[in-house]
Amino acid sequence: MKPFRVRLSIIMMILIGVSVIVAGYTMGRVFKTTHTTALEQTMVREINLLKATFPFHDATDPTSAETRKYYSDRAGELEKLTDSRVTFINRDGTVIGDSESDPATMDNHLDREEIKGAVGDGYGQSIRFSETLGEDMLYVALPVNSDQSDMVEVPGGEFDGYIRLSMSLAAVDQGLQRGWLIMFVALGLLFLIVALVSYRVARGLTSPIEHITKVAHRITKLEYDARVEVTRRDEIGQLGLAINGMADSLQTQLKTIRDNEALLQSVLANMAGGIVMIDASQSIALVNREAERMLGIQSERVTGKPYIELKKHYELTRTIEESVAVQERMHEEVSIFNPEERLIRIDGVPMTEDDGGYRGMLFLLQDVTAIRRLESMRSEFVANVSHELKTPVAAVKGFAETLLSGGVQDKETERSFLQIIYDEGDRLNRLIGDILELSKIESKRAPLQCSPVHVHSFFEMVLGTLSKVAEKKQIRLQMFVPEELYIEADEDKMKQIFINLLSNGINYTPEGGRVKLQVTVEHGEAEEQVVFAVSDTGIGIPKKDLPRIFERFYRVDKGRSRNSGGTGLGLSIVKHLVELHHGKLSVESELGMGTTFKVILPLIQDEEI
Repeated sequence: MKPFRVRLSIIMMILIGVSVIVAGYTMGRVFKTTHTTALEQTMVREINLLKATFPFHDATDPTSAETRKYYSDRAGELEKLTDSRVTFINRDGTVIGDSESDPATMDNHLDREEIKGAVGDGYGQSIRFSETLGEDMLYVALPVNSDQSDMVEVPGGEFDGYIRLSMSLAAVDQGLQRGWLIMFVALGLLFLIVALVSYRVARGLTSPIEHITKVAHRITKLEYDARVEVTRRDEIGQLGLAINGMADSLQTQLKTIRDNEALLQSVLANMAGGIVMIDASQSIALVNREAERMLGIQSERVTGKPYIELKKHYELTRTIEESVAVQERMHEEVSIFNPEERLIRIDGVPMTEDDGGYRGMLFLLQDVTAIRRLESMRSEFVANVSHELKTPVAAVKGFAETLLSGGVQDKETERSFLQIIYDEGDRLNRLIGDILELSKIESKRAPLQCSPVHVHSFFEMVLGTLSKVAEKKQIRLQMFVPEELYIEADEDKMKQIFINLLSNGINYTPEGGRVKLQVTVEHGEAEEQVVFAVSDTGIGIPKKDLPRIFERFYRVDKGRSRNSGGTGLGLSIVKHLVELHHGKLSVESELGMGTTFKVILPLIQDEEI
C-alpha cells in the first residue's frame, strides 16, 4: 500500500500543479492581452490628439526631400513626447516621415496589417517582430486627412494618409516574466505545502485500508481469528465492520464444517464395515480404516488412483468393475486373501446428485467369514446332534420292536435287550444334558457363582466319585495338591471341568495304567495363577487331531468313543468353562505314551465377573 500512498500524493500534486500552471498561463495571457489593449487605446488617443493639433505640411509630393525632412523631424519630436515611434505614411503607402529610420530606405507600408485595418474611419493594429529593431512591436495606425472639417486647418498644409505609432512590447514581456517568476516561486512553495498535506491526507486514507488489506490477507491464509480494529465511522469504518462480520461468519461456518468433517471421519474410521468410494472417473475417492484392514491397503497410496490398484483381489476388482459399468445397486459375496481367506459381502450403491447426475459408486464391505463359519458350525452341530441322537434312538427302537414282536423267548436275551435299551436311554439322556449345558454356557446364561474353594478337599471329593470306575480298570489315581491352597471359583463348574478331564483319562487309559492330578501355584507379572495338570498313561492323541479335540462332537476314534459312553461334547464344555473363569486350556500328547491336559486359572477372579 505504500506505493499507492506515494502515487496518490504525486497525483494530487500534479493535479494542483497543472491547475496552478493553467491558471498562471491564463492570467499571463489575460495580463498581456489587457496591457496590450490598454496600450492600443492610449496610442489611439495619442494619434487622435495628433490629428487635431499637428501642423501638417504639404505632402502632395511625398518623394521630395523637403517633405520627408519635415515629417521626419516632427516624428522625432513627437517620439520624445509620446515615447513611441512615430511614422507618417502617405495614402499610397509611401513613408514620408519616421522618427527612427530614413523614409527613403523604408518599404511601402500599404500591405501592413495595421494599415489595412485603418482603412475607413477605424484604426488598425498589429503585433509583429520588427526586423529593424529586433523585437516585438505593437503598431497602431489611424487614417488622417488634413482637409477634413474636424481637423485644425494649417495654412498651406495638406496631408492624406496615415499616422502610425509603434511601441515595443519588451516592457509587457518583462512584466509577464516577473509574473511567471512570482508564479513559479509560489508554485514551488505550494508544492511543498501540497506534498505535506496530500501525504497526510493520503496516509489518513490509506492507513486503515492497509490495515484492512493485511487482515483480509490473513483471512485468506485461513487465520479466521484476524479482526480489523475499527476506529472510525465513515465508509472505511463500515468496510472494516463488514470484514469483521465476514470473518465471524467464515469462522462459524468453518467450525461447523470441521465439526461435521471430524464427525464424518470418526464415523468412517470407527465403522465395523469397510467403505470404498469410486468416483465418476473410476478412481478411488475414499477408503476408510476398516477397508484398509480388510484389503491390506493404505488409503494415502490408493486414493486418487484407478480402482484397478485393487487387482490383487481379483474377485473384488471384477465385482467393482461390473457394478461401475451398470451403475446399479448390487449385493454379492466374494473371497479375498489377506493373508488368509476371508469371505466379504459387498453392497454397492450408485451416488447421484440432486439433478440426477452420476457421481460414482459407494461400496460397503462386510467381513462375513465368522458369520458363515458360525452358520456352517451350526449346520454341522445340528447334523452331529441329529446323528448322535439317531444312533441311540435307533437302537432303542430296534430292540424294543424285537421285544414287542415276541421274537425273544430266552429270558437272558430279553434281559440283555432291556439292558441295551436302558444304556442307550441313559446315553441319550447324558447327550441331551450335555447339549443343554453347552448351550447355556455359550449363550452366557450360566454366570459364575464364585466362592473360595479348598482345592485339596475339592479334589478328594472328585477322585472319590471316580474311584469305583478306576478300580474296575485297575487304574491308579494319584493326587499332588498343596494342603492349604484356596482358589476363588465356581465350585460346580470346576467339578464339571475336572470330572470330564479325569473321566477321559480313565476311559482312554488301558487297565493297570495311571491317572495323575498335580496342582502348583505360579506367580505371574500381573496376578497369581493356579496350574492344574491332568495326565494319564493312555493311548494318546495323534498330532493331527490335537488342534480339533476341543470341537463339539469331534472324536479321534469314533468307535472307541462310543463304546466308552462319551458324547463328544465333554472337552468342548471344559474349554468354555475354563474361558468363563478367564483361564487357559492346553493339551500335550504323544501317541501310545499318554496325554496331559493343563488348566491355568487365576487365583482370584476379577470383581467385574
